[in-house]
Amino acid sequence: MKKIAFIFPGQGAQTTGMGLSLYENFESAKKIFNRADEVLKKSVSKICFEGPDELLKQTVNTQSCLLTVSIAALAALHEVSNGSIKADYALGHSLGEYSALYTAGVMDLDTTFLAIQKRADLMQKACESSAQGGMSAILGLGEDKIKECLEKASSKGLVSIANYNEPNQIVITGELEAVNYANDLIKEAGAKRVVPLAVSGGFHSKLMQSASDGFKEFALNLQLNDAKIPVVTNVDAELTTSAEDFRCKMPEQISSSVYWSQSIQRLLELGVDTFIELGSGKVLAGLNRKICPADVKTYNVFDKDSLISTVNDLTAINV
Repeated sequence: MKKIAFIFPGQGAQTTGMGLSLYENFESAKKIFNRADEVLKKSVSKICFEGPDELLKQTVNTQSCLLTVSIAALAALHEVSNGSIKADYALGHSLGEYSALYTAGVMDLDTTFLAIQKRADLMQKACESSAQGGMSAILGLGEDKIKECLEKASSKGLVSIANYNEPNQIVITGELEAVNYANDLIKEAGAKRVVPLAVSGGFHSKLMQSASDGFKEFALNLQLNDAKIPVVTNVDAELTTSAEDFRCKMPEQISSSVYWSQSIQRLLELGVDTFIELGSGKVLAGLNRKICPADVKTYNVFDKDSLISTVNDLTAINV
């Protein structure tokens, strides 16, 4: 029997038109989009399907749209496989963690929609009220060297690691002047590439502390359940099942590093040999190619064809 983890992408995976194929071909996915529109009182489906890109890229829209596509993909997978393809573990990258929480039964559908929208609203407000932030992806330089550079760059302001994406890709975040100075130092230290990211703020840094604090207050009244399957949480790469642990970790996640590479490694140690990325694009599958051994398979479900291919492959090998 295969050990399967469902994985869910985060901000940056969005693209106009995402989810339309699922909406048009699977009644279960259509219901998810319609419910998102009702609960959030905005046309999530139209923004996903038609954009425009500038509207979709706004944090207040990106997070709810990506979440909706991921949950729609999950619903369609269950529909087509008749529930035969099940996860042993779930995890998501940044906002993708909310899809993982839904998958594990920590929150019901409406609560998940409302929670992600609150998160997005608070993060957008934090971007507008804090110092101008930035982020850069660093390729081909070790963690220790990057941290040395960040220590020097902190003389210009707040700068830290946002994401441990894969062994050769780390994302830095913080105040724009400090990030730009860190970029120069990191280039001098021998990084293969330094790629400034088109983001509206310094996400997963202390610039998001007000959002983290606001969400902590919001989470006090969230209806949360213990997880039915373990969720590997971003803040510590640990298996988590307790509702009260999630209540603490959800606010913390907004302003702390995402330990993605470590989370995937943890699952490999537990014997996971099959990952299914549910949602827009193939970003996480790309990271998995850099993290996982060659015999570990990552499938994608983002439209009708990818869904049918995934189900046919996995049911043929009798998961």
